[in-house]
Amino acid sequence: MRHGKKFNHLGRKSAHRKALLHNLANALITHKRITTTLAKAKALRIFVEPLVTKAKNNTTHSRRVVFSYLQNKDAIQELFGPIAEKVGDRPGGYVRVIRTGFRKGDSAEMAMIEFVDFNDVYTGGAPQDGGSQSRRRRRKKSGTSAQEVTSQTEVIAEEVTTDDDDAVEEEK
Repeated sequence: MRHGKKFNHLGRKSAHRKALLHNLANALITHKRITTTLAKAKALRIFVEPLVTKAKNNTTHSRRVVFSYLQNKDAIQELFGPIAEKVGDRPGGYVRVIRTGFRKGDSAEMAMIEFVDFNDVYTGGAPQDGGSQSRRRRRKKSGTSAQEVTSQTEVIAEEVTTDDDDAVEEEK
């Protein structure tokens, strides 16, 4: 029974699941963006985010801990190099999962998982720090209240009716 077991088992034994997540994590770190099923992408996000948090602290111990998960020296260099530099000030949420539709063969829901700071479309071409975007509320137009608008429409309606009356009198 699976009582109280919160993570997705992905239909695999534990050793197969660990190997799958290690390989997906290596591919994500190497390529910065991969496409997989939605369930695997969500499981990978839970697996990768603590590793990226460890990579922000570049010590021998943290490198050894992350290497015990990934078992790939190239991925470790990439993670502790460019990735750690870009996410150094971010407090969390290093990857995003975007649903891309359904796979044609078996109709599995597909998703794209990517590092947040490495997508130029969302960041506008330049990396941004966490709080640089300012949000503004939209202001109401000044000078035109609801009462003014109704009074202006009444005046226009009166002008139209008087013009029609004048036109009728001229025809007689």
